[in-house]
Amino acid sequence: MPREPDYNRRNSADAEETAAAILGWLANEPDMLGRFLALSGLQPNQLRGAANDPGFLSGMIDFLMGHEPTLLAFCEATGTKPETVAAAWRHYSGPVSGEF
Repeated sequence: MPREPDYNRRNSADAEETAAAILGWLANEPDMLGRFLALSGLQPNQLRGAANDPGFLSGMIDFLMGHEPTLLAFCEATGTKPETVAAAWRHYSGPVSGEF
């Protein structure tokens, strides 16, 4: 059953808001940002342009999801539920093999 357009728009907006919050949080966590940049291969001056790339956003959220203490630190600092981050991760990562 296809999802309704309003649901998809809301889901997309929620994912964008979550991604923006993660990027903002990383920007205020120099050690974490340095680790993310080292793992991603990006330079600090490339972040602004990359922020509009869904692949970058997927990787950034994957970075958070791949380390539970980091995920929980973000959630605590921003008042975001882990489930919200997981939903944004699914949005940007696309369907998992075998999902409809």
